[in-house]
Amino acid sequence: MKNDFDVIVIGAGHAGTEAAFACANLGYKTLMCTLSADSVAETPCNPSIGGPAKGVVTREIDALGGMQGIATDANQLQMKLLNSSKGAGVWALRAQIDKISYHNWFINQIKKNKYLTLLETEVKELIIENKKVVGVKTTNKNFSCSKVIITSGTYMKAITHIGDIKQSEGPNHHKRSETLSGQLKDLGFTIIRLKTGTPPRIYKDSIDYDEMQIETGTKGKYCFSHFHPRYVPLNKQQVCFLTYTNAQTHKIIKDNIHKSAMYSGQIHGIGPRYCPSIEDKIIRFADKPRHQVFIEPESMSLDTMYLQGLSTSLPKDVQEKFVHSIVGLKRAKFKKYAYAIEYDAIDARELWPSLESKLIKGLYFAGQVNGTSGYEEAACQGLIAGINAINSLKNKKPLILKRNEAYIGVLIDDIVTKGVNDPYRLLTSRAEHRLLLRNDNADDRLIKYGYKVGLINKKHYNLYLTQDKLIKKTISFLRSHKLSYIKGLSKKFGNSSHNLYDLLKRPEVKLKQILKPNQLKNLTLNSIKKIEIKVKFEGYIKNQNKYIDRANQYELIDISKIKDFKAVKHLSLEAIDKLNRIRPLTLGQAQRISGINLTDLVAIKYYLDNE
Repeated sequence: MKNDFDVIVIGAGHAGTEAAFACANLGYKTLMCTLSADSVAETPCNPSIGGPAKGVVTREIDALGGMQGIATDANQLQMKLLNSSKGAGVWALRAQIDKISYHNWFINQIKKNKYLTLLETEVKELIIENKKVVGVKTTNKNFSCSKVIITSGTYMKAITHIGDIKQSEGPNHHKRSETLSGQLKDLGFTIIRLKTGTPPRIYKDSIDYDEMQIETGTKGKYCFSHFHPRYVPLNKQQVCFLTYTNAQTHKIIKDNIHKSAMYSGQIHGIGPRYCPSIEDKIIRFADKPRHQVFIEPESMSLDTMYLQGLSTSLPKDVQEKFVHSIVGLKRAKFKKYAYAIEYDAIDARELWPSLESKLIKGLYFAGQVNGTSGYEEAACQGLIAGINAINSLKNKKPLILKRNEAYIGVLIDDIVTKGVNDPYRLLTSRAEHRLLLRNDNADDRLIKYGYKVGLINKKHYNLYLTQDKLIKKTISFLRSHKLSYIKGLSKKFGNSSHNLYDLLKRPEVKLKQILKPNQLKNLTLNSIKKIEIKVKFEGYIKNQNKYIDRANQYELIDISKIKDFKAVKHLSLEAIDKLNRIRPLTLGQAQRISGINLTDLVAIKYYLDNE
């Protein structure tokens, strides 16, 4: 009997939309279920995409054929290149987006996709047969399928908190998912309780902007998408503003800390370490006299501004008091009060690196339900889960990105190997190969996978190959020509016997200074930047690659055939327990499990060699 759908996606946030579009864009009949159509690609917290590490992820999503980069460029209010004064390994884009038009953009894309159906309903239960998912039960009817991807975000058993007021609801007063996490627990999944939150929204006309520092975008042409670029001139971008908390702000919060849902014991979920509430900041960083507060637009069609840095669960009256104590916000009128939200998530160590469940075949998880935090972290997981669901239908191997190939690979390896103690956020420091995982080279690293999967079309792939050839040709030219080739270079930089390649290694030298305009005209801005980085960081990149070659020796050793690690002699009881629970696929993955030491790795290798 034919299924109603090939894939059913539960949830329509950033993970859900990427998963659903990946499946539908590959020509598979896909159903995306959501509790509210208003939550499709919603940004219930900061209406921005990107940031350190996260911006590179959005570039990676685009290189694989995902949607987030295109959507961000199409709906940007402001674009910044962060860390431009530092090394290329930490450069990242960050865009302020129009949350209303961003949501509407995705709705329009859904309507245009003949393989994708959006249904406003609650998935009450998974239909399981012989430890395999075969469909879902919704409030409307039952649907059969081959694969299910759960992207429930912060909705499972969600509770919002403002002071001592608790509401059984999801973000923005949406209905919560009532029964799904209970079934997952009954099926054997470990359910964890996490917490996140969001700041107040303030009416635009109640803010004294002239008392704040203006924050503009970055001059130049910057975008996330490789093949659908949209640039907004700096003079047409929206500005943001910067102000600070002060001693009075901190006193008000300290005096009322017992009223915070976080500190009263009302909230049991674990909050994000790297995006703390203002209460957390003041208590944990008591030595700091002030904290940044960015005032950011939410939409051209809304009359509100977002107060980044003031996430809180304090009561409404306390929120008003401490906000009014901040320079520029003395007259602030509240449109929406800040709140904290608790929700159920799973232990991602119960997933394979493909994001398929180890317990139920054909069931995938992506996004905040896996214990992560952030739109970018969610979106990349949704894309990988969608790709792998279809690869499974095609009887193809899953797409598993290595840690040296993508931040996406770092994220997924971290959560499925180590699990999370608090909502996981990507940081540049989590990537040991961050010099290779740059903003400029996401296409070099990943477009081959996007093309192979079928999400990058031949036209765009050929455009990439053309630029890649031009880059190699240009670098070859630089190596083979001396300064004397171009009139005036020797006089300006000295020693005409040096070649152009060595000249470009100097930090202050740009490619446009040493090549003629006609030699640059066919290169994109990103390709020019690639050439400069490849030349200037050649030595560092070579060293990184040598390290990766050594590390990959462990990654190439397949240990998946070991069904029970009790069979491996000389392993500690802790090692056996963790290895049997996590089921690492390679010796490299085993190495990254907390508590696994060199002796354990040697024992596993000896067992494989002598089996």
